[in-house]
Amino acid sequence: MIEWLIDIFPALDSSANLILMIGVGIGMMLFVYGAFDALTPANPAARRYRRSELGDRRSTFDAGILYNPEVDPRGLMKALMPVDRNERSALKRDLRNAGFLGPNAIVRFFGLRVGLAILLPMLMVLIVMVRRSGLWLPEDLVWLIDSTPRLVQLQIITALAGIGFFGPAWWLKRKVTARKREIEDSFPNALDLIQISVEAGLGFDAAMTRVANEMVHSAPALCQEFRMVQLEISAGGEREKALMDLASRTGVDEVNSFANVVLQSVRFGTSMSDALQIYAHEMRSSRELRAQEQANKLPVKMSAVMSALMLPAMILLIVGPVVIRWMNTFG
Repeated sequence: MIEWLIDIFPALDSSANLILMIGVGIGMMLFVYGAFDALTPANPAARRYRRSELGDRRSTFDAGILYNPEVDPRGLMKALMPVDRNERSALKRDLRNAGFLGPNAIVRFFGLRVGLAILLPMLMVLIVMVRRSGLWLPEDLVWLIDSTPRLVQLQIITALAGIGFFGPAWWLKRKVTARKREIEDSFPNALDLIQISVEAGLGFDAAMTRVANEMVHSAPALCQEFRMVQLEISAGGEREKALMDLASRTGVDEVNSFANVVLQSVRFGTSMSDALQIYAHEMRSSRELRAQEQANKLPVKMSAVMSALMLPAMILLIVGPVVIRWMNTFG
């Protein structure tokens, strides 16, 4: 691999050993620092506390109800995860909005980013090395490698590293947007079913559980969120905190308003059915207003496109005959 890099950059021949020594030194420093931090004894009281509650809390952590306290990364994780807690909190919120609720979601996400940033370039390097060694490769791949200059190959490796590191972040944003859209589309139907269940005599918790079981195929994301609320309440959590966590996990404004409506109805003792019916009506009105807003924006958006497409044709129709007449007169 060093010889291949030397072929790309001839000036690297004199400093290849220096670069190799620097890389080995940095790797050894990271390894020693991580091993020293891992071998450092933890607080005995905290270790006994974790050991005593590990069996009772394991199923709760696996269900995604409880989460480990926010701690700063240590050892080698400092090189993988952001040190700023605000940045980690924002990433944790995005992961929760995307449906990844595990306690190690942040670690796994950054591990995936770093792994792809290393594996994708190494795959390209491996393909080039296999081609240079004379082993068999598909003809199309051989033609692509032979027709690509060495500098372009290095640029491709750099681009693959960037794609591997920033690609998961882009995918996470798309996942968050798609999940929010799914919850927004399925939430009005779920609210109607909850209202009907409450009017039929079921309690609010039983109605939410029934709706979650009924919408497991049509709205899996919302079904998961409703079940999380009931699991958290069954585990001894407060209903107010469970509903606020529901609004925080989804990141949807309608769900946040729904949680506030339910909490106000419980706090002041008003009818849950009436509160849900009024909120359902307001939500439909709000959705209709947003649809009208989007429809009213269409003429403005279309005017720019129509002007860009029609204006050159109109100029040709108006100015064209005049230009032709001048050419015939003075030509």
